[in-house]
Amino acid sequence: MATLWWAATPLAVTGIPVTGLPLPHAAQLAHRLGARVPTSAEWEWMAGGGVRRFPWGDQVPDHRHANLRGLGPGHPTPVRAHATGRTPDGLWDVGGNVWEWTTAPWRRDRVALLRGGSYHSLAQYAECAHANDVPSGIASPGIGLRPVRDTAPTPPTRGDTL
Repeated sequence: MATLWWAATPLAVTGIPVTGLPLPHAAQLAHRLGARVPTSAEWEWMAGGGVRRFPWGDQVPDHRHANLRGLGPGHPTPVRAHATGRTPDGLWDVGGNVWEWTTAPWRRDRVALLRGGSYHSLAQYAECAHANDVPSGIASPGIGLRPVRDTAPTPPTRGDTL
């Protein structure tokens, strides 16, 4: 499998995940950033490496790992709030806080797959293997986006503004 370049956190503004975008708008935003929405299989491999139950390992989540139902305030929290929940590669908020859009290119029914669970999800939804079928046009304060790139990002040159 080719190396993919993952965003360290879901897309965020002032530290809070960007939400409320249906999949087509999330895909447009990712494209403008030089990235794309990952496939469901890519996301699952990033989250669990084929061996972990949860992004951080096999331990059932508590308030240190993720923002999930009963473990958080009931709304999105800052994307770097749960250091114990990082993946071994250092990616934040893969489980909990907000669902993440993924694509399912093998499906012809226009159903998308959400991954990772949200602040309103039970712990089992944060498991790496769990996927939730949803229509691609749905928008929710509990759904965000973690873009991925097929090529390494280029560092800004002197004088560029971010």
